Amino acid sequence: MTAPALVLASASPRRLALLAQIGIVPDRVISTDIDETPLRDELPREHALRLARAKAASAATPGCHLLAADTVVAVGRRILPKTETEAEARRCLALLSGRRHRVMTAVVLHAPDGRRGERLVQSVVGFSRLTERQMAHYLASDEWRGKAGGYAIQGRAATFIRFLSGSYSNVVGLPLFETAQLLRGLGWPLP
Repeated sequence: MTAPALVLASASPRRLALLAQIGIVPDRVISTDIDETPLRDELPREHALRLARAKAASAATPGCHLLAADTVVAVGRRILPKTETEAEARRCLALLSGRRHRVMTAVVLHAPDGRRGERLVQSVVGFSRLTERQMAHYLASDEWRGKAGGYAIQGRAATFIRFLSGSYSNVVGLPLFETAQLLRGLGWPLP
């Protein structure tokens, strides 16, 4: 008997690479187009969960395991954007410089039999104080584009990280331990 198909409700190359790292290649990838604007007074935790649930709902595929996730970078109650402009990225880096921040990823899995599981994983990241030269060099790399909080821990920004408490894969975009536990718990056979 073959396993039901696995659908990933995300076109993120980082999530695909992380799944491949643990031997999982989704049968199908569905890019979701949802409004990711935070609601008024929405806290980062609730924001991540709402977006992951919305992605799962928009990519609903009967008879399949459907995996959706959303990653949020937060400083206190403030949700940082997925940076699209250099000015946005500069503001994020200036805010993160010399501070701790939280990275939260909500993971939602729908099983073919209607069961659903969710996990929210939080990691704490400490940035070093950035010089103007470091910031300018990073901004020139364009690596920040489309990244929550304006940086990619798996790239050049690794040199800014003083410490990480929690899951590295969570900060990249998908907490692998919790994702594997959800898949096992809802009957998807891991390799």
